[in-house]
Amino acid sequence: MTRQMKIISVDTLVVDFYRTNLVIVRVHTDEGIVGLGEATLEGKERAVLGAIAEVAEAVVGLDPTKISKTLYELARDWYWRGGPVVMTALSSLEMALWDISARDLGVPVSRLLGGVTRDRVRAYANGWFSGAVTPEDYAAAARKTVETGFRGLKWDPFENYDLTITTRQLDRVLAQIDAVRGAVGREVELFIEGHGRFDVRHAIKIAKEIAQFDPVWFEEPCPPDNLDALVDIRRASPVPIAAGERWYGRQGFAPALARQAVDFVQPDVTHAGGIAELAFISTLASTSYVGFAPHNPSGPLSTAATLQLGATLPNFRYLEIMATDVPWRPEITNERLVLTDDGDLLIPTGIGLGIEVDLDAIERHPFTPHPMRMFRDAVYDIRPRDERSFFNLESGS
Repeated sequence: MTRQMKIISVDTLVVDFYRTNLVIVRVHTDEGIVGLGEATLEGKERAVLGAIAEVAEAVVGLDPTKISKTLYELARDWYWRGGPVVMTALSSLEMALWDISARDLGVPVSRLLGGVTRDRVRAYANGWFSGAVTPEDYAAAARKTVETGFRGLKWDPFENYDLTITTRQLDRVLAQIDAVRGAVGREVELFIEGHGRFDVRHAIKIAKEIAQFDPVWFEEPCPPDNLDALVDIRRASPVPIAAGERWYGRQGFAPALARQAVDFVQPDVTHAGGIAELAFISTLASTSYVGFAPHNPSGPLSTAATLQLGATLPNFRYLEIMATDVPWRPEITNERLVLTDDGDLLIPTGIGLGIEVDLDAIERHPFTPHPMRMFRDAVYDIRPRDERSFFNLESGS
C-alpha cells in the first residue's frame, strides 16, 4: 500500500527585524519532515498570524505533497479572496509544502520546477544607503557597496513626497542620483524606487528627468491600485517601468501584462501566491517579453524560494537582496549567500529550500511593532549606518 504523508500541525515563529518582523511558518508532518515558508507582511504581522491559524485548521490531516489541490481548494473555499493578508498566508503555506516535497525526495525545489537553467542570478542591492542623508553620503555608501561586489543599486530618493513633487524637491532628488551615478560609473546599474508615490503628471515628469542617468527602471511610480494611471505613465516614460510587488496572483498581473503597463513584473513570492504562482506569472510575462524581477527585501525563506525560481525560470532577470540588515540575520538560520565578483548571487543547491532555523536565536529577538513610515518621514532615515551590518554575503567566483 502506498504511504500517504499527513500534515499534523502548523506553527509560526516571529522575529524582530527592525524594519518589520519576519514571520516563519513551519508545517509538520507525521513522518518528521518539516517544511518552512515565510509570511512576513510589513506592519500587518498580527493579521497574517490570524490568517495562518485558520489555514492550519484547514490543512491538518491533508497530504502535503498535493500542493496544487490544497492551494486551489483553500483559495476557492475562502469567501474573501485576494489581498495581502489572505494571499500571504496561502503563499507561506505553499512555500512550505514545496519544501516538504523536495525534502522528501532529497532534491532542491528547483528540481521539481523543471530543473536548473542557470547556477546564478544577477542581484541588485537594497538597503545599502542606510543612514545616508546628503548626496555625498549616498555616493560614499554606493562606492562601499560596489566594493563588496554588487553591480546594481536600488533606492527611493523621494523622501516622504505624496503624489506631487516641487521643482526644488526634484532638483534635490536629481542631485542625489547624479552623485551616485558619478561615484559608481556607468557599469553599475541603478534602479529608482517610487514606492507608489506619484500621480500621473508628476511621475512622467520624474521619469523624463531621471532618464539622463540611464536607470534600469522606475519602480512603482504611482499607487498600485490604478492600472489606467500606470498605463499612461508607461506610454509617456522614456525609462522602463517596473511594478507588481503589491499585486496578488495571476488576476493581479494578467490585466497589466495585457495592457502593456510594465517592462518588468515584480511579484513577491511571499505575497503573490507562492512558488508555483510566481512561475505561472513569469510564463505570462514571457509571452509579452516582459522581464521577471521578483520583489524580495525580506528574510531568508523568501530569498531561498526566490532563488529556486531564479534557477529554473528563463526570463528571470534580477534578484533584489538586502545588502545590509539586522546583525542577527545570519544567526536565525543557516542562510549563507555567495556574491560573485561580477555581481551575481550563486543559487544554493541544498535539499528543499535549503534553510534551517535556529530556535534559540529566534527567541532572542521577539516580536516588536514596526509601523510603516513611508509618508511620515524619509524612507532612508530609519537607522544609523553603524547599527546595521553587511549580513552574510561571501565573495565567490
